Amino acid sequence: MLDVQDLVVNYGAIQAIKKVSFTIHTGEIVTLIGANGAGKSTILHTISGIIRPTSGKITYRNHPIQREAAPKIVREGISQVPEGRHIFPGLSVQENLQMGAFIRKDRQNLAQAYAEVYHYFPVLKQRCHQDAATLSGGEQQMLAMGRALMSHPQLMLLDEPSMGLAPIFINEIFEIIRAINAAGTTVLLIEQNANKALAIADRGYVLAAGQIKLQGTGQDLLANQAVQRAYLGG
Repeated sequence: MLDVQDLVVNYGAIQAIKKVSFTIHTGEIVTLIGANGAGKSTILHTISGIIRPTSGKITYRNHPIQREAAPKIVREGISQVPEGRHIFPGLSVQENLQMGAFIRKDRQNLAQAYAEVYHYFPVLKQRCHQDAATLSGGEQQMLAMGRALMSHPQLMLLDEPSMGLAPIFINEIFEIIRAINAAGTTVLLIEQNANKALAIADRGYVLAAGQIKLQGTGQDLLANQAVQRAYLGG
C-alpha cells in the first residue's frame, strides 16, 4: 500500500530524516517506535503532505505522492490523527466529525460514516451535541480518531494516540485500533508506549536519530534485548 524509499527531510541545515525506507502492506498494522526527537512525527507529516521532503520517494498504491498537497492526499485515502489530538474547541462533537468529512463527495453515505464512528466510540454519540473542548483527554482522542475515520481512509496515520491518557483509556484506544484494522483500515502507528504498539503490530521499525536501526515483526522486536533495554524497561 505504501512504499517509502530513501526519504530525506531537512529543517534548514539540520537533517531530521536520513534516507529512511520502509513499506506498509494492505491490512497491516505497522508501528514506528523511537525516543523523542527521533523523527517519527516528521515522517508522518511528510507522508501526509504537511512537510515536503528534501529527497526520496513516497508511493501510495503505486502512485508517487511526495509532491502532492495534503488535501489531495486525504482524498486519495490517507488520514492522520495528529499528536495532541487538535480537536476544534467551540464546535460540538458532531461538528468536529463533520469537519472530518469535509472533503467527501459521497454525501449520501455520511449517515453510515457517523454510524461507524459511533459504533467504535459510543460515548461520542452520547455527547454529540457537547462542546468538544469539555471532553476528557481520552474522549478527545476518540473524537480525533473518529474525525479521521469520517474521511473513509484506507490508511490511517496515528501519532502518539496514548499520550497523556489514563491507563483505562490507553487499553481502550489500542483495542479500538485493533478493531478498526480488523474492519479493513491499514494503520501506521507512532507510539512511545512501545509495549502496547508492538503487541498489536504486524511489523515494526525502530527509529533513532532520523534513521531506521532495526525492523522485524512486532513479536520479534518485543523479544529483542536491545529494544527491551532502550524502550521497554528491560
